[in-house]
Amino acid sequence: MRWILIGLVVFVVAGSLQSQTRAPLSPEVRAFVKVDAPVIALRHVRVIDGTGAAARENQTLVIAGGKITAIGGEATTPVPAGATVIELPEYSVIPGIVGMHEHMYYPTPNGPPAMLGEHATSFPRLYLAGGVTTMRTTGSLEPYTDLEIKRAIDEGTMLGPKMRITGPYIEGEGAFALQMHQLRDAEDARRTAEYWMDEGVTSFKAYMHLTPDELAALVKAAHARGVKVTGHLGSIGFREAAAIGIDDLEHGLVVDTEFFSGKKPGVCPDSEAATREMAEKLDVSSAPVQEMIRDLVARKVAVTSTLPVFETFVPGRAPQDARILDAMTDAAKASYQRARAAIAAGAAQSYWPALFKKELQFEHDFAKAGGLLLAGLDPTGYGGVIPGFGDQREIELLVEAGFTPVEAIHIATSNGAQFLGELEQIGTLAVGKAADIVVIHGDPSTTIADVEKVDTVFKDGIGYDPAKLIESAKGLVGLR
Repeated sequence: MRWILIGLVVFVVAGSLQSQTRAPLSPEVRAFVKVDAPVIALRHVRVIDGTGAAARENQTLVIAGGKITAIGGEATTPVPAGATVIELPEYSVIPGIVGMHEHMYYPTPNGPPAMLGEHATSFPRLYLAGGVTTMRTTGSLEPYTDLEIKRAIDEGTMLGPKMRITGPYIEGEGAFALQMHQLRDAEDARRTAEYWMDEGVTSFKAYMHLTPDELAALVKAAHARGVKVTGHLGSIGFREAAAIGIDDLEHGLVVDTEFFSGKKPGVCPDSEAATREMAEKLDVSSAPVQEMIRDLVARKVAVTSTLPVFETFVPGRAPQDARILDAMTDAAKASYQRARAAIAAGAAQSYWPALFKKELQFEHDFAKAGGLLLAGLDPTGYGGVIPGFGDQREIELLVEAGFTPVEAIHIATSNGAQFLGELEQIGTLAVGKAADIVVIHGDPSTTIADVEKVDTVFKDGIGYDPAKLIESAKGLVGLR
């Protein structure tokens, strides 16, 4: 990237706007800033605006006061005097990714019991480095920590995306992790929701062993205060949850137990038996599945795709990405490699190749039927999914599911902003919106793998250096 400073005049108004829209950055944060100026012009750049429209070549995009102030053809969009100009003839820009199934924790090696450690240093940096400028935590094991990380980022003392904090898992009896509170009844669900809304969370996640009465109490309490509820369910099927009033369903078809022959009302079945039967017997094109899709669309229930974590269960399939391995501690890397090898050894008996294909088809069918498909990564499983890198992989896998590259980018940016109620501020590239912009070396509108070639990430008009962020988190995933 070539940097050219044009003129000597600095726009006082732009500088004033900039100071009003952000907190001052601490020296620790500023060490990772690549470009920060009152007025910035990106010239000769390819614009993929996040709406799903075709890429536009040879564009100029102007940033001032943390906002996009102009965007258009190079010949018709003037560069303001005094602007810092960045020439980008071989680059593309997309909106900042709006990650909708993100976590601040990661599976720690060894056990039982299952424990998931909070990653307050590495994860915010890796999310931002990967192009994630806004994220929903979609389930917290340390909600106070998540809230404090958000506060520190907002105050400019810590690096990371804009965070939307989901409360602690709303779970019934049977939780797999000691870090989850197990509800006693529907009143406990209501009381828990009220407490955490008072503490500042902006969404909730219903979990696998919740009863219908507990889910109904949660949804009623949350909706009364304008807060949305998503769910990774097991005891409750998708159509039942939609009828109760849930707003979003995590992971997609793979976790919908309503089609399992052994399903009992209000009971979470054995996940291994349910997913194996789905892989072997369920036809995504069948009338029951398509009717479920139409019901979700009619009730305006979103679905969050988390293809990267599922990909790791398909023998030999997830890329052995050096960036991911370098991010891990030695212990985390060894644990991941052992699990990966065990999955590969059982390839002949694995049902995951068939199940993964069905999930791809389901997500494509759901979106094409008019459903709001969201994108996330879910850094759980056995440790092969890492923030930022996994968000990029999600976009690549959406293309494999049948979406065009610009459609996949739209899902990962605009759709998340729409669900959060923030589409007027983020999610697409347009005049007046926040300058949350990912600069990519290449053309992801034709070669989706180029989405990994992130050169600069702008958040509210400040450009951060992904290479420095990644280097600073190297060897920390699995530790902090």
